Amino acid sequence: MASTPRMPVKHVHGLPLSSNYSLCSMAPGNFTHGLMGVNLQMDKNTTYMLWSTIVAVCLIVIVARLIQGGVSLLRHLFNLNSDHVQQAYWARNGSNAWPWLKKRLVYAPLFKKRHNRNFQIVLAELRGRTGHLAFINMMPLMVFGGRNNLLIPLLRVSFDTFNIFHRWIGRLVAFEAIAHTIAWMAVKDIADRHVKQQSTMMLAFTGNPFLSWGLASLIAMLLILIQASSAIRHLAYETFLHLHQVLAILAFVGAAIHGHTGSLPMTNYIYVTIGLWFLERAVRWGMIIYRNFGLGSSTRVTVEALPEACRVTYQLQRPWLMRPGCHVYAHFPTLTWSLSSHPFSIAWYDTKPTTINSEKLPTTTVDLANTLPNRKDTTTITLIMSKKSGMTGKLHARALAAPSNTITMLGYIEGPYGGLESLHSYGTVLLFAGGVGITHQLSHVRDLLASYDGCTSAIQKIVLIWSVRTQDAFDWVHPWMTEILRMPHRREVLKILLFVTKPKHAGDV
Repeated sequence: MASTPRMPVKHVHGLPLSSNYSLCSMAPGNFTHGLMGVNLQMDKNTTYMLWSTIVAVCLIVIVARLIQGGVSLLRHLFNLNSDHVQQAYWARNGSNAWPWLKKRLVYAPLFKKRHNRNFQIVLAELRGRTGHLAFINMMPLMVFGGRNNLLIPLLRVSFDTFNIFHRWIGRLVAFEAIAHTIAWMAVKDIADRHVKQQSTMMLAFTGNPFLSWGLASLIAMLLILIQASSAIRHLAYETFLHLHQVLAILAFVGAAIHGHTGSLPMTNYIYVTIGLWFLERAVRWGMIIYRNFGLGSSTRVTVEALPEACRVTYQLQRPWLMRPGCHVYAHFPTLTWSLSSHPFSIAWYDTKPTTINSEKLPTTTVDLANTLPNRKDTTTITLIMSKKSGMTGKLHARALAAPSNTITMLGYIEGPYGGLESLHSYGTVLLFAGGVGITHQLSHVRDLLASYDGCTSAIQKIVLIWSVRTQDAFDWVHPWMTEILRMPHRREVLKILLFVTKPKHAGDV
């Protein structure tokens, strides 16, 4: 009696197979490489769902920002000519919904055989899905970690917030890569057992660039996962930053070669990610060159040593558009061997006409251009750098060793960044600062006083609370605080509260 012919299997978990390729004819080793057992359509659907979710969240944030901006504009217009009694309406929340969400969600802390063959297919799906997700998640990982992220001004979400997203997406990518590797190891072990031989898992990497570069990318991710912990990051930030960048490059390059040698369709995501990284770096360095270097000249930096800090003044080559609350990244190529930079709030900025020596006649075209009415103004910005270990400690020591405690050196800055929020629509503004954090608040105080004098804001009261360890910190901002105290209507609007927590003498309090 003739046996019943075996029916061909057309699909395995959604993966189309040839008509003469049955489930039983699949060798276990086929699931250890390539796209065998991987549902490509499901990968595409996962990608669409992921990107649709990101776009949906961005649209929700944009709508929320538009509503917030509309409320701010209404508050600004209604309060321009109103007193504190009329402003009382805006001092109360119209609904408790948003405070409730902030308390309980936004700011809430987080709590600390045939069956064997089917199992191989499940593992192959897991291997393919986790690898695919790791590849496509690298794109938002890179975008969210860039300083020139276009979503920052569009959504008015700070770089610090995107940096938190960057860290968590990085952890997610690392765990997906780990799951991808574990699934491959499980399928490989089943394949070795099927042919009744010892495990060849380690030998599989020999002479196989597909697996070797994938392993190199995984190791780089694991090292990033360890060295990016908060304790290590704050212990030696400069070392962390350089090592982080080297490991990130190794992870991306390893993933790109892994995908290319395996002809994986999601490799294009890595190419796009690497291209975006180069584009962001090119924009950063292009802006640095444009803002800091002119024809035959560059930004001049003056460093003055103060008690436990330095006052660093940059004379820029081109004028900048300054906004209250901005910060910049400072580079000192002659001070450190690396190209690292550090963020600092802009404490003060001035734009003045270029000085001309009237007793000297112009002898060159440059001198003649300086005597013309349309000559360019000179913009200076000043930072306060608290003395710590590393770059700021070296800078303070070098300035302190100079005869006048002042040096001029080569340096440049990158920015400005931040300054996304305007305080002009509020009637009362309460500002807190601790130590060198006063630099961030000075620009807001100066801007609000000027807007009050020009009748362009709703401000009625400014309260600045500054806490310092010793009275020496007052020397950091003495010239600017004196200028603020001389501004019109200062006595009517501004109130300053100073607290010295560790006075050297009882009289300092």
